[in-house]
Amino acid sequence: MGVDTEKARSELIVAPILVDLRKSFQRQISIFSGSDFTVDKSRGLNGRCDFLISHSPELLSINAPVVTIVEAKNDNIKSGLPQCIAEMVAAQIFNYRRERDIFCIYGSVTTGSIWKFLRLGESHVYIERGEHYLENLESLLGILSHIVQTTRPNSVCSKDRL
Repeated sequence: MGVDTEKARSELIVAPILVDLRKSFQRQISIFSGSDFTVDKSRGLNGRCDFLISHSPELLSINAPVVTIVEAKNDNIKSGLPQCIAEMVAAQIFNYRRERDIFCIYGSVTTGSIWKFLRLGESHVYIERGEHYLENLESLLGILSHIVQTTRPNSVCSKDRL
């Protein structure tokens, strides 16, 4: 079975990584895929997310999103950056409206084999210069784990780290 389509990458590469991440947090975080994430239609913050990671074990509805993951179209990481930033802004607004004290929102654009991370703190987006590769899965899981740990409610958004 090939992984040359967006759907295949989603199901065979990205989803298993996120399921493993959820297991490592004893299922105290939740993963959403393809869920409606309409936050503000008037600002264009509506649609279905590729993936969201939330600080809640609740799997029935999105609650306290902290990471958005966008699948790059046509294997082009840069093309996914605007969508990822829009989803990060939507997550920030979502948390603010629900009085969730989560000060940093992280995002990632991925082809499945290449991952680039972003951070939204207040009104500034920081885009990581480098990229991470599936071949170093342990490092990738470490980054995702670090993001989940540092985005717990009331955590400070560090300006010196992505």
